[in-house]
Amino acid sequence: MDHTGSAAWSGGIKDGIGSISVQTGVLKDAPYGFKARFEDGPGTNPEELIGAAHASCFTMALSGELGKAGLTADSLKTTATVTLDKVPGGFAITKIHLDLVGKVPGTDQAGFEKIANDAKVGCPVSKLFNGNADITLTAKLQS
Repeated sequence: MDHTGSAAWSGGIKDGIGSISVQTGVLKDAPYGFKARFEDGPGTNPEELIGAAHASCFTMALSGELGKAGLTADSLKTTATVTLDKVPGGFAITKIHLDLVGKVPGTDQAGFEKIANDAKVGCPVSKLFNGNADITLTAKLQS
């Protein structure tokens, strides 16, 4: 199964502007650029898109792991914080922190954390960054 995303760019690194789109059309010609990435300007940037991709992939994987355990979530919310650091040779994503809050009847905090960690390990986006970024997880079970 293949999915596509595309990007266009015009101008220099600091004064240029780009746009991104995805195959489904849910994101079409969304602006991105230097200011959105490094100066808190308007538009999006690769790191927040990676954060959204990782949070969504992990949360779906968690739903699957909960199902294997005979559990169904009332709600799951994940925020992924992606850290871009200057390293020798340029920049790199060095850390991704997943912050999960879930309401899952029939489990306790320890069980929830174990299932969440299993989902983190099995998530395809986590696997993409495995060994290249420190991926951490905080899981809080609401009652």
